[in-house]
Amino acid sequence: MKKLMLVDGMAIVYRAYYALNRNPRINSKGLNTSAILGFTTTFYDLLRQQHPTHMAVCFDLQKPTFRHEMYAEYKAHRDAMPEEIQSALPFVRQIIAAFNVPIITCEGYEADDVIGTLAFKAEAAGFDEILMVTPDKDFGQLVTPHIKMYRFGRMGTPDQILGEAEIREKFGVSRCTQVIDLLGLWGDASDNIPGIPGVGEKTAKKLIDQFGSIEAMVEHA
Repeated sequence: MKKLMLVDGMAIVYRAYYALNRNPRINSKGLNTSAILGFTTTFYDLLRQQHPTHMAVCFDLQKPTFRHEMYAEYKAHRDAMPEEIQSALPFVRQIIAAFNVPIITCEGYEADDVIGTLAFKAEAAGFDEILMVTPDKDFGQLVTPHIKMYRFGRMGTPDQILGEAEIREKFGVSRCTQVIDLLGLWGDASDNIPGIPGVGEKTAKKLIDQFGSIEAMVEHA
């Protein structure tokens, strides 16, 4: 069985840093190692529990992506990366390399794009299971019989592996690809993307349930 695990590196780094933020780990040289420790622990747990045959970690690059060119306000509201995380990244990359796992990036694109592309290429190549390790709800649109989302638990809840049935139930859609239509209508505050004025989550679900897609909705306007 070929099992590929694609990890959103920055998502785990941020999660690790803020999980230990109230009681930060500082080494003898004054370096905040919270993100480094948390990332390593999480990374090792993923390997130990999921036993992937293939694995890669994807990172964003600091240069703008095609989305910034399309929409100047994309993610413009986000705070700058904390200095402690910036300082931890070189060590995190060394740790990933020590596990003999490749780091994959692509100029002009986000880690999300890289993960989605590799997931579909792996499915076409005959992989039995592909796990996208990310908390980002956008990935719901990519879930197929072979591609699933792996989401870490919160507040003591267990981790989740979301397949097609779970995504359909979570978003109230008939097929996973409709997640993109829902988010297109109600927007995505986390990325500073506005939706259609007056259309929230409930209205978006009602419209997509009625018309099936944004394109069909516009045709019947």
